[in-house]
Amino acid sequence: MIKTLSPFHPWFITGFTDAEGCFYINITKNNKYKTVWYVEICFQIGLNNKDRAILEQIKNYFGVGNIYILNENSVLLIIKSPKELKVVIDHFDSYPLLTKKFEDYIFFKHAFDIVKNKNHLTEEGLKQIVAIKASLNWGLSETLREAFPDITPAIRPVSTSRIMLDPYWLVGFTTGEGCFFVDIFTSKTYKAGYQVKLKFQLTQHKRDEQLMKSLIEYFDCGNLYKDRECLIFIVTKFSDISEKIIPFFNKHTVVGEKFLNFTDWCRVAEIIKSKGHLTEEGLDMVIKIKAGMNTGRERAV
Repeated sequence: MIKTLSPFHPWFITGFTDAEGCFYINITKNNKYKTVWYVEICFQIGLNNKDRAILEQIKNYFGVGNIYILNENSVLLIIKSPKELKVVIDHFDSYPLLTKKFEDYIFFKHAFDIVKNKNHLTEEGLKQIVAIKASLNWGLSETLREAFPDITPAIRPVSTSRIMLDPYWLVGFTTGEGCFFVDIFTSKTYKAGYQVKLKFQLTQHKRDEQLMKSLIEYFDCGNLYKDRECLIFIVTKFSDISEKIIPFFNKHTVVGEKFLNFTDWCRVAEIIKSKGHLTEEGLDMVIKIKAGMNTGRERAV
């Protein structure tokens, strides 16, 4: 059974958005408008169809928006009318984003004010929107760069406030970004010829170094590793996993497919705790559980 929360805690919504949400500005040519450009701003979250229930609950939390089926595997929650977006903005003003996505939100909020006041229908307002889009997400398309060659990207705001983690933010963020792994590798040290190790992992862009360092302080365990443009928080010490990570997520549960992986992960932890993984029967059980987790679960569906 997939674990869900009803209703989601507000900080869960923010944490999950930090992991999976997107603030988007769409600018397309349309001769119906005096500026010949149509501006649409929207908040969206896209997920695998298996986690549609999460989007349904986020939609219920905000009380606005629509869910669209992109293909057989993907669904997308979109909130885009000014009236509906006001609900979203009220939420994130009260429960601020903790990743650098907060900077995207500040841009988005500025664009929202321009659209709300209908200034995007003027040449000056339109250029302000284009300048914001130039600094947001993937920047301007080739078409927009050609149409607005003199636009200077808006200067990104800088957040220097201390990161204060809320447990519900963390469970929302982990539901989106976290991974519960079981590693099995050969080892001559063990009688069965294999060693079993659990790993909890959270990954984020290196620009969120302050946030990632705060995870070590919050959990009082783990290490940070760099992988190209990413920072990875990893916990592998079994005592830390059994005494800190598992108790935390038993109290503040992840949801959706991630809950299934966490449940299987805990089953393996129990086998390790009882030394069952050192027996052939126990090792076979661990291998079977691992085969049905994460991408293995996806293949089995």
